[in-house]
Amino acid sequence: MTVPFFYGRRSEKTMLQALLSEGAFIVKKATKIRVKRREWTKEDIKDLKVHSKVRTPVIKIAKMTKRSVGALRQKALNLGIGLGHQR
Repeated sequence: MTVPFFYGRRSEKTMLQALLSEGAFIVKKATKIRVKRREWTKEDIKDLKVHSKVRTPVIKIAKMTKRSVGALRQKALNLGIGLGHQR
C-alpha cells in the first residue's frame, strides 16, 4: 500500500478519505487514565500522623494507603506535619 502524497492544502477529512480508499486503517489515540479522587477520612489522617511520628518511609505509606507520594506529602504539608524518614 502506498500512502498518497498531497500537493497543496487539503483538509484532514479529504486526506483521511484518500487513505481509507487505499485500504489503510486508523489507530485510535490512547486515552488518558483518569484518577479517581478519594476524600481523606479522619482515620486516614490519624494513620498519616502515626506514620509521621514513627518516621515510616513515604513510599511504604503510599503503598499501604494506596495514595501517591505527592498526595501524602501535600496532605502532610496542609496538616503541618513532617513526612518521611529523612526530614
